[in-house]
Amino acid sequence: MSNPITRRRLLWSVPVILIAVAGVGVAKMMQPPPADLDLSLAKPTDQGLYTAAVEPGLSPIAVGTMHGWVVSITTPDGTPVETAEITVDGGMPQHGHGLPTEPEVSANLGGGRYQIEGMKFNMPGWWVVNLAVDGPAGPDTVTFNIVL
Repeated sequence: MSNPITRRRLLWSVPVILIAVAGVGVAKMMQPPPADLDLSLAKPTDQGLYTAAVEPGLSPIAVGTMHGWVVSITTPDGTPVETAEITVDGGMPQHGHGLPTEPEVSANLGGGRYQIEGMKFNMPGWWVVNLAVDGPAGPDTVTFNIVL
């Protein structure tokens, strides 16, 4: 004879499942970043249309401090890209959340350099900063890894 699932047993199983799922999420968040993480501050964009370099305004970058970055965009041969449109986003891959701010370009500094304002990291750990670059060669993206 089968043992039917009673309403009481079903109601007790829901919190147990939720606690187990939360435990897996916490364990993922507590892991160190991947050992082979590329921490370079200059690299080609994903499709190779541009080279991007970032210069954080703080060294070292401090948790909880608003600051700016300078982003340099060149063609693969090193020619500055003077007319790029850049958008910024990012977050913590292991935590599943984005940046606590909405950084944006505040000035074209000339020579392929752009001022980004509104950078802030609100906790230690592995962060990614994604740049979407739209310039004369077309749209492309690049991701920078930051570990605080």
